Amino acid sequence: MSFFQKLLGKPEVKKKSPPSKKKLLTTNAFREAIALKVPQESLEYCTSLWEEHPFSFAITKSRSTCLGNYKFQNGHHTITVNHDLNPYNFLITYIHEVAHQKVFIAYKGKKVPPHGLEWKQNFQKLMIPMLTEAVFPRDILIPLANHMRRPPASSTRDQSLMKALKVYDNRSINDLTFLEELAIGQSFLFKKRKFLKLEKRRTRALCLELETQKKYTVPLIAEVTLIGEIVR
Repeated sequence: MSFFQKLLGKPEVKKKSPPSKKKLLTTNAFREAIALKVPQESLEYCTSLWEEHPFSFAITKSRSTCLGNYKFQNGHHTITVNHDLNPYNFLITYIHEVAHQKVFIAYKGKKVPPHGLEWKQNFQKLMIPMLTEAVFPRDILIPLANHMRRPPASSTRDQSLMKALKVYDNRSINDLTFLEELAIGQSFLFKKRKFLKLEKRRTRALCLELETQKKYTVPLIAEVTLIGEIVR
């Protein structure tokens, strides 16, 4: 230890305070938080999933990267779901995230593929009680049942399911225009940017952004606003 270190004494080491424990909702508070977000017939089931392994729950602002999220941090489980989902989409997303929690608990935090077989099996098991016309209208139930045979990492990848769900957003289906409905050569507005539809592929369309002249692939299920006639 140097002379100056001896003179000044040992530096004060601040002790790290233990992570604060989040206060979980009560059962009634959780039920009230989710009651207006999911179909009424699913409310008790959703609540029972929370009661089995309670977690912090939050309804968040819209996120372009995800519909919901599960995380385990500082010994605490947290699930969030975007606020702007219609009740059927909200329910699917909620159960999707609970399935992540089930996997984490079953494997005691051991790393497994986030949307691998373990998650798929848990998601399927949790969704089975909800696959009924008492919960979902038939026009959602049919593509949802097909979706659950081999659920992808995100429901947004399933165009048939997403199109069925969008009908129940706060707009009439007559007000919706999907990119797949546009002809090649039509221009449209998507996320405040102008594009020209160039080529249709399996699930996406090759489009030209008019301002930058860059080409992008856009999902055929994307909601767009038609702004131009066919370019020949």
